[in-house]
Amino acid sequence: MNSTFNIITTLLLAFSCSALNSASAEETKLAVKAGEKIAFMGDSITQGGNRKGGYVQLVMEALNHEGLKATHIPAGKSGHKSNNMLARLDNDVINKKPDWMTLSCGVNDVWHFTLKLGKRTFQGVGLDEYKKNITAMIEKAQAADIKVMILTSTMIGEDPEKETNKKLIPYNNFLREIAKEKNCLLADLSKDMHEQLKKMPDEKGKARMFGEPKYQRDIKNKLTTDGCHMNKLGNIMMAKGVLRAFGLSEEKIAAAEKSWLGK
Repeated sequence: MNSTFNIITTLLLAFSCSALNSASAEETKLAVKAGEKIAFMGDSITQGGNRKGGYVQLVMEALNHEGLKATHIPAGKSGHKSNNMLARLDNDVINKKPDWMTLSCGVNDVWHFTLKLGKRTFQGVGLDEYKKNITAMIEKAQAADIKVMILTSTMIGEDPEKETNKKLIPYNNFLREIAKEKNCLLADLSKDMHEQLKKMPDEKGKARMFGEPKYQRDIKNKLTTDGCHMNKLGNIMMAKGVLRAFGLSEEKIAAAEKSWLGK
């Protein structure tokens, strides 16, 4: 009897140690550590991402499911470009002393060259100035001991052949280069979005495009409500990319996605 009891006890202890080691290994892979604070800098996509079901909320939910007790600072503002974000970086991010900053910037820098809302026109940010602004934000954050994750810009319209998406290419290429140069994490959401749109079946119907009431495309939007701002599936796509960049395992990302979709 004692022999059987000892064997069972040994097996239970071994199983417990294995589970603890597995959990510890998962935590070690994650770039975000317990109790850390994450600032989400961006434009209206990030501002909307802080609403229920938005990518910011989904990221925090998944991280805290790992027991991290992480907190976040919402720093998305509608219409903002790299120059606007640089101007408010101190107040909205650095002075709040986060451990991390995710930086989602580029859509409006490109889009505002052509966007019109009635008689209202906008001014975009050229690639050279954009590079200076992004570099300055990264360097200022890192100088304040804030770790940075770069998010490549999602599409402006779900048609990859749309002129705005072609103009985004050098901006996103620069983000990939600067992330590597400055040792930042990279969530390549542009790549993720292009790939996911290819996989999703087309549904006939009128596409919606913000600021373009006469936009002609006979495929319904898949990941956005209006060609730019994310719907439920688009927010999930963004959240998965950010979590992957933070080091969460594919198995746990899949489990989180299943939960978000209510499956």
